[in-house]
Amino acid sequence: MNGADSLCDTLLAHDVDVCFANPGTSEMHFVAALDKKPRMRCVLGVFEGVVTGAADGYARMADKPAATLLHLGPGMANGLANMHNARRAKTPMINVVGDHAVYHLPHDAPLTSDIESLARPMSNFVRRIRNAADVSRATVEAIEAAQQGEGGVSTLILPADSAWSPAPGIVHKAAEPVRTPVSESALKRVTEALRNGKRTVLLVGGKGLRGAALEHASRVARHTGARLLAPGSNARIERGQGRVKIERIPFNVDLAVQMLAGTEQLILVGAEAPVAFFAYPGKPGAFAPEGCEILSLTRPSDDLHKALEALAEAVGAKAATPVFAQASDRLEPPSASTAFNADSIMRGIAALLPENAILCDESVSSGRMTFDLMAGSERHDYLQITGGAIGSGIPMATGAAVACPDSKVVLMQADGSGMFTMQALWTQAREQLNVVNIIFANRSYAILHNELKQVGAGEAGHNARRMLDLDEPAFNWVHMAKACGVEALSVNNTASFLDALRAALQHKGPFLIEAVI
Repeated sequence: MNGADSLCDTLLAHDVDVCFANPGTSEMHFVAALDKKPRMRCVLGVFEGVVTGAADGYARMADKPAATLLHLGPGMANGLANMHNARRAKTPMINVVGDHAVYHLPHDAPLTSDIESLARPMSNFVRRIRNAADVSRATVEAIEAAQQGEGGVSTLILPADSAWSPAPGIVHKAAEPVRTPVSESALKRVTEALRNGKRTVLLVGGKGLRGAALEHASRVARHTGARLLAPGSNARIERGQGRVKIERIPFNVDLAVQMLAGTEQLILVGAEAPVAFFAYPGKPGAFAPEGCEILSLTRPSDDLHKALEALAEAVGAKAATPVFAQASDRLEPPSASTAFNADSIMRGIAALLPENAILCDESVSSGRMTFDLMAGSERHDYLQITGGAIGSGIPMATGAAVACPDSKVVLMQADGSGMFTMQALWTQAREQLNVVNIIFANRSYAILHNELKQVGAGEAGHNARRMLDLDEPAFNWVHMAKACGVEALSVNNTASFLDALRAALQHKGPFLIEAVI
């Protein structure tokens, strides 16, 4: 056994059995170790942003980490944006980053870099393996860190000589993650707040947005008169008919401030106080009104389901009926003659989404109404971009499909951000993943046109349009998808879109619809 074998065995001993990879020379011994372990599923991404984004989507649906395999500091740097999104989503992820053999580092070879400094801002845990004997212990520490609290990104640096040198046959065992009960003092403080008659918002995030936990939250809100909300960006929400209806704080500052206007108490459960993505001249950075008291029910290590159950018990809401989405909330498909735009596309998806689908959303400006329109769709999981680093959508959908091969994954993807990581289509084709990729092809960074106005910089002139428009030349998604091995077609009216979506939902393997709006 060498160090690479030790690493692979330790991952498998902890049920980390998927590795999204883009390896290089320094990782070849780990590649050889993976080759000897048929239980490990190895999924190639032809760009590292695909690798880290797919690991993010996978873990959100599998509720366990995947490993990634990245080539030295520059390779990892290519994947940093989606590591950032994963960290913001509190996704458990274990990055294995190869490095030069220790004795080769003094030569300052062309690919030498400070991997620790590159990794640290986008990781919750960074650890360099010292030698082959240290591999299993270091891997266990990375696994423990990834599963600590609400979850996080671990980055493990594997020098080539630690991988190829003989290692002990001992596989260390990670401690089970600790989920603590809600503290009595926090429970008492929040219970009293919910009884004091003040206008209150209950803001629930993280795993509090899963089925049973969210039902307890809805009972509390209904019984006490509090308003139940979700943060603007969330890793995963269980939604649709028979599940709790919940509103989400908008991205737009004015709308978010308006939503929280008059709130006297903000109670956080697995969430943070909501703030604007950016600073805008003359507008507040925090959404809660001045003077609003902010209380937190939970700590990162708390079991959110049990915390919300305890809160429902404490306020006397156990018998209250949650507010569920009903079949009557489901939209009908738009008529074939309806004007073709982002709204008609979203209404079509909302009406036709199959039961137990996974809806991935990086539609950005085109999909602002997605959340409201799909409250009454068939039961589904809703995944979205969390850290704001665009290029997450296609990889996220790819990873989610690896985690849940029997579910239909439907991706709503803005064309501009999709171009960052469209290489993930090739991985979808290679793995024959059940993903319907819907591209909102408005030939523009439409969100940035709006942001130019929001920050008070005015309308786009010639130079600004050259930086914000994507129409000279227009990107041909059908050609690019087919080049990756994905069946695709382009539509420009509502009738053809609905026909294409119905066909795609019945199709086995990946499919792409370019919706030109």
